[in-house]
This record gives sequence, C-alpha cells and structure tokens, in this order.
Amino acid sequence: MRRLWSIFSQAVTVALAVMFVVGTLKPHWLARAPAAATPGVVAIRTAAPPSAPATPNPGSFNSAVRRAAPAVVSVSAARPGARNPHEGDPWYRYFFGDRDPGEVQRGVGSGVIVSAQGYLLTNNHVVEGATEIDVGLADGRSAKARLVGTDPDTDVAVLRVELDRLPAVTLGNAQALQVGDVVLAIGNPFNVGQTVTSGIVSALGRNQLGLSTYENFIQTDAAINPGNSGGALVDVNGQLVGINTAIFSRTGGSMGIGFAIPVDLARHVMEGLIKDGKVTRGWIGVEPRDLPAEYVESFKLPIKDGVLITGVLRDGPAGKSGLRPGDVVTTVGERRVANTSQLLTAVAELKPGSEAAIGVQRGTDALQLKLTVGQRPPAPRRLPQ
Repeated sequence: MRRLWSIFSQAVTVALAVMFVVGTLKPHWLARAPAAATPGVVAIRTAAPPSAPATPNPGSFNSAVRRAAPAVVSVSAARPGARNPHEGDPWYRYFFGDRDPGEVQRGVGSGVIVSAQGYLLTNNHVVEGATEIDVGLADGRSAKARLVGTDPDTDVAVLRVELDRLPAVTLGNAQALQVGDVVLAIGNPFNVGQTVTSGIVSALGRNQLGLSTYENFIQTDAAINPGNSGGALVDVNGQLVGINTAIFSRTGGSMGIGFAIPVDLARHVMEGLIKDGKVTRGWIGVEPRDLPAEYVESFKLPIKDGVLITGVLRDGPAGKSGLRPGDVVTTVGERRVANTSQLLTAVAELKPGSEAAIGVQRGTDALQLKLTVGQRPPAPRRLPQ
C-alpha cells in the first residue's frame, strides 16, 4: 500500500511539473477550445461598466453642451400663404371654381429659453408675420408660444411659453469675448433636430452688413445653417454669448461665416419689450454718413475716422446743441465712432432725457458739445407689397 501511494505521489508531482513548464513556455497549448457557435447568434465581447463616471475626453465640450442644450428649442412659425389677387372676382370663380386661398406656410428656426418664467429669445425674421408659433423643447415637450414683442431694428423677438420646470440658459458676458475664443452654436438646422457645432470667434463688432439697423455682430466660423436662426451661441462654460441670426453664403449652406447678436444687446431689447412692450432708444436728430476720404483731404482734417453730419434737425437735440452740417462726430460720450453704424448704436444706447457729450471735429477745431438726448421716434411700418 505504501508503495502504491509513493508511485501516485510521484506521478502527481511529475504531472504538475509538466503543466507548469507548458503553462510557462506554451500557454496557448492549455487554452480552452471555443465552444461551437450557435447558429444565428453573434458572439460579442462587451466591456464591463465602469465603477465610476468616466473622465471627460481631453478637448471635449460635453459639459458646456449639457448646461446649454436643454434650453435651446425649435421654433415653428405658421404664416398664411399667398392669396390669389383674382379670388374675389365672380367671373374668375365662375370659370375656375373656388380655389384654396393659399396653404399655410411653416418656417422653422430656433430659440433660447432665458428665464424659468418661460421667456425665450429668437430672431424677428423667424416669427415675423406668424399667426401661430409652436415651440419644441429638447426634452420632448411642446407648447404654443405667445409673441411678447419684436424689434426689427435688431432682429430680436421675445416669446413666452406656459410650461413648468423649464431649463434656462445662463447669460454670459459678450464684452469679454476675444477673437480666437472657442464658441459652440446650438440650434435646429434644416429641421433635422438639435445640433451642436463648434468654432471660434472670427471677429467682433461686425457692422455695415445691411442685416439690421443696429449692427454689432459676433462673427464665427461655427457651422450655422438655415434653421439655426434664433439659436444659441455659447462659450466653453455653456453660457449664452449671442443669438445666431445670419450667415454669409453663396449656396444656402454654411461657408464658415456666421453672425450672432451679442447677448447684452439682446437682453436690453428683451427687457424693454417685456417691461414696456417696446424698445426705448436715444436720438439726437441728425442725418449721418460715413466720412469720405476725399472730404478729409479737401478740408485738411487732422482725423481719418468719424461720421460726417450731412443734415441736422433744427429743433432736435443736436441742432439745439450747436451741431452743424459738415461737422464730423468722432465720439459719443467716451465711445469712439468710426462709421454710421457705430454712431447709430452708440446714440441708441443713450438714455432719453440724459445729458451726453458729443466729440466733434469742425475743420481744424476739436469741440465738445453737450446735448440732452431725445427719444427715437418709432420707425414707420412698411406696408406689405
């Protein structure tokens, strides 16, 4: 019996030694053969779920998107279709019958919730002429929106929806933006659904584009397409810095040149529309034009930038202060103005009834004129063509 036990123990020892050597030098010899695949079943290896939240990828803007995207909505505006000018003619109806007076047309854009009370910012051209406005939230909810007011001079409109638990974006500081800063555009391009694109601030203070009366646009190369109008331009912290409003394009799609209304201007307009139903702007009663180089040369002016005054309203604020046709305005308050758009914007931001200093170049003399700012009269409504 002892002899058999000795032989068994030696055999086990040798077997273990052989397995150790094989496992060290030829481990694949010990690998288990794969089980026969079940027909119609694909074997997939799945990673185990992480025990803790994954670290954000370097360079990712996911945190900014998560903060801002819930507040960006789609805006659908219904407008009456074009009417046939002959539809009221009984002879026309006799020969052609009663025709559809015009199908309802729907335009799609974007908007941004800026208040938990339901106030939204969008573009005036997105909702202009609309008889019905629908808003779709990122969480799947939808609601009818009420038009609070519009300001065609800046292409800003304010809507309101009656819903609870509304996500609101945090307003950033557009004045702190610098060329080269990373920005994200969030909106509903081509009605495909919420889309996020990234780019940089390409330029600041863009004007003289012919898009609106008061222009001070942020230019960006973040992809902005039809349907993005009224959407959000946010910084890397997810804070709203602009309302996307227009693109430069020869094809109708993004070419890397988009424009956004600075959030401080949009906020000023929104507060006026909510409080007073209109936007109150300063006015001095002049007719300006950009300063021609020929004028500077002819009159030997010691300046190159400014706004030439070609007309002054006699009883207006500027006329009472002594401003004359032929004067060149160089500053409004402490703000330098180099073209007509900058002058209009600077004057519009003055508070009616307040006093302001206007820097003027009259020939070789530099003057400071004091005036009391008036209130800009409402622009005449354009009749539909």
